[in-house]
Amino acid sequence: MCQEKLVQEAVDTLLDNGIRGQPMRDGHNKVYKSFSDVIEGKEGRFRETLLGKRVDYSGRSVIVVGPSLSLHQCGLPREIAIELFQTFVIRGLIRQHVASNIGIAKSKIREKEPIVWEILQEVMRGHPVLLNRAPTLHRLGIQAFQPFLVEGRAICLHPLVCKGFNADFDGDQMAVHVPLSLEAQAEAQEAIQGFFRTNF
Repeated sequence: MCQEKLVQEAVDTLLDNGIRGQPMRDGHNKVYKSFSDVIEGKEGRFRETLLGKRVDYSGRSVIVVGPSLSLHQCGLPREIAIELFQTFVIRGLIRQHVASNIGIAKSKIREKEPIVWEILQEVMRGHPVLLNRAPTLHRLGIQAFQPFLVEGRAICLHPLVCKGFNADFDGDQMAVHVPLSLEAQAEAQEAIQGFFRTNF
């Protein structure tokens, strides 16, 4: 009977250390981490790794005011823009016979050759992006914009569009997503044009 009790206590400690009063400690008086400690909370296994997903063709940065932008425009830092549109820039470099293959195109991007920025601007001209500020509580929490290259590392936004995002310029971050399919691009473009039909 005594061994059964010891086994039960060991299992209880493994599942939830401290469920039976004082938590078990090691030789350095450090509390053992139980299974429940590993999985619960914001830094737990579920929320930290299993529920979190990486999203391709997306980025995140702090937003800053860009009063010279139109309401439908956003400023994207070069570093983020080249990462988001790299696939399209590579295709442009190969089509214009600047690079003969993907490897050479990538090396030209790494070296930041002037032709890369020209092609990037050309690609961005016809490619809307989606900006999102968490938490997205209503339809204005994610909006389509026409991107432009800006210096620095922050996303520029016109101050009058911040209300829909419930954003301000005190360190708020926003995520930027590139719609890939033609249908998604057309929908984003329609959202930009719809904004002008309803507001001007």
